[in-house]
Amino acid sequence: MKYARLTKEQLEELHPEFINFLATQSIDKAEWDDIKKNRSHVAEKEIDVFSDMIWEKALTNVSHIDHFSKNYIFLFKCVEYMVYSFVVKTNNSDIDFVSATGINWLADNLFSDDVEIIKGKKDISENRNEALFQIIKQGGIISKGELFIKLENLINQ
Repeated sequence: MKYARLTKEQLEELHPEFINFLATQSIDKAEWDDIKKNRSHVAEKEIDVFSDMIWEKALTNVSHIDHFSKNYIFLFKCVEYMVYSFVVKTNNSDIDFVSATGINWLADNLFSDDVEIIKGKKDISENRNEALFQIIKQGGIISKGELFIKLENLINQ
């Protein structure tokens, strides 16, 4: 398996797509029920293949990923072969960027001595989707990039 098996909830949400996936392999409901009951290893393999297919499609369409932790915010802009990043860090241990209070504090103190912003970029031409998946596995959340774009605009003014 290249990525990760979808959760039961994700599979339920993608039920129509999974039915189509099985249909492309000439597996109807009766046969699927039989596979689940009598050949669970085959069922698991089919779910893994479907999961990888869904992850591959989702990762191909990712343009931004955000990751929040107590004292750091990582913002990523993902283009074809490059990831651009902003790392926002505070040395103020009272601030928690995971909370609304922490984000409000950041808005008021973005250019203060308590905040450090580091720009970066990384070549991901070897395997874009696997690199993005690693960011997501570490807690990154696929986003529309609003924070990245706002921060980029503020810095470039």
